[in-house]
Amino acid sequence: MLPAFAQVSSAPASADTTEKIAPRQHRPIKDRVEHGDGTSSSTNWSGYAVTGTSFTTAYASWTVPTATCSSGTQYAAFWVGLDGYTSDTVEQTGTDSDCDRKTPVYYAWYEFYPAGSFEIDMTIKPGDRMAASVVYNGSEFTITITDETTGKSYRKSSTVSGAQRTSAEWIAEAPCCTAGGGILPLADFGTVLFGDDNTGIAHSGYAIDSTTSGVIGKFSTIEQITMATSGGTTEAVPSALSTDGTSFSVTWTAQ
Repeated sequence: MLPAFAQVSSAPASADTTEKIAPRQHRPIKDRVEHGDGTSSSTNWSGYAVTGTSFTTAYASWTVPTATCSSGTQYAAFWVGLDGYTSDTVEQTGTDSDCDRKTPVYYAWYEFYPAGSFEIDMTIKPGDRMAASVVYNGSEFTITITDETTGKSYRKSSTVSGAQRTSAEWIAEAPCCTAGGGILPLADFGTVLFGDDNTGIAHSGYAIDSTTSGVIGKFSTIEQITMATSGGTTEAVPSALSTDGTSFSVTWTAQ
């Protein structure tokens, strides 16, 4: 039986509305280093991943954080997905809190990586409570994202060649790509809040694979991921999981 999160929004989910190709991509984890104690580091991800086999579902919620834009152009993405921690595809949907020079920019998107990222026709504002899911039905993946503050919802399905379904993730990311294909500067997003305890959206730190159906903390293999540059500068740090295993925060520390 699916958790109540699947029926949270009473608004119908639109599909295949006007889409715009996003100029950025949200990619698999890069430069992953596991420390052997349930923690790992990466140059583009911060948050939590659980690993296993034959994942079919990941649910998430978060509150859209405010981008502080003092100078330059930077980016910060927040999403839920399947794959990408130990594989080369990611099926994901989320929001960005970016800085276009000194102007904050907020939007929703989805991506069936390595296919391109698409912006969703949905007005996003800081403080909005987002609920999102990625579900595999045996042949294709369906992303659903809902702004619980406005009631607007969107759904999209696609097949993904080579998807391994070996992980589920709840992530803050520095997206791609610079002219050389590298990671873009991380926007100052302050702190982003994920999960039931922070958003009031039930069963939203939750996943299902071949052996486990439950909250993040129920999985046997959990990785707490800190974002750090290749030079060792810490950029974003996740908190510990809440006592019920559903919720956490990620705090920006440096670009």
